[in-house]
Amino acid sequence: MDKFKEIFEAIKADPQNKKYTKDGIEPLYSVHKEAKICIIGQAPGIRAQESRLFWNDPSGDRLRDWLGIDRTTFYESNKISILPLDFYFPGKGKSGDLPPRAGFAQKWHKALLEEMPEIELFILVGSYAIKYYLNLKSSAKTTEVIHDFEAYLPKYFPIVHPSPRNNMWLAKNPWFEPELLPELKKRVAQLMK
Repeated sequence: MDKFKEIFEAIKADPQNKKYTKDGIEPLYSVHKEAKICIIGQAPGIRAQESRLFWNDPSGDRLRDWLGIDRTTFYESNKISILPLDFYFPGKGKSGDLPPRAGFAQKWHKALLEEMPEIELFILVGSYAIKYYLNLKSSAKTTEVIHDFEAYLPKYFPIVHPSPRNNMWLAKNPWFEPELLPELKKRVAQLMK
């Protein structure tokens, strides 16, 4: 059994994921040995979990636009891996999806990343991914971190979550699209060659 398959089976067998496995729900992420880019997000939404396709919604459409790549490239190039902080839909909260379960990324990301030695860029999508991967306190201001994105390059590129729920944030931060997105697209294009 290859290492990726071994880890996948271990995730399904983990008691923390017992209810999902019992319900026939498999972990949702995408890893490739030759990946150059790793997108770290929050957790699959219900639509992604049901369709078995991550970023399969308006947020995904906007994310691909921000990256400057089409849907086929995103899903089929094998140069992009997707590792949310939780591989299962965590449920609905009062104002959107619940946060990823604590301790999940700590348990599984390291083993998966060890199998992807070619990754050069981590795109950190949203406050949970940004704070976890940049080892920031929960009180850290995500907007400030994103505005100072160059400080985290070349390894990490923090961005706001592309959800339509963040249209207000985009309107309040007009620098995001003209200042950040051209640099993001440039770096993605270089790694996709």
